[in-house]
Amino acid sequence: MPFRLGPTELIIILVIVLLIFGAGKMPQIGGAMGKTLRNFRSGVKSLNDDSIESLNENEQEASKS
Repeated sequence: MPFRLGPTELIIILVIVLLIFGAGKMPQIGGAMGKTLRNFRSGVKSLNDDSIESLNENEQEASKS
């Protein structure tokens, strides 16, 4: 079964984060999480693009033979 977070779970997580870090740190934490997610997506996209490029090169070499 895939791991899914519903609205209730997200609210519970938000309340726990608020209790641990306080409301003043929330913008900093949100910004850091956004940057981290952006960097992760960029890395995955780069890896995917490199894999596709490598496959295309292999197909071209195979078709020449």
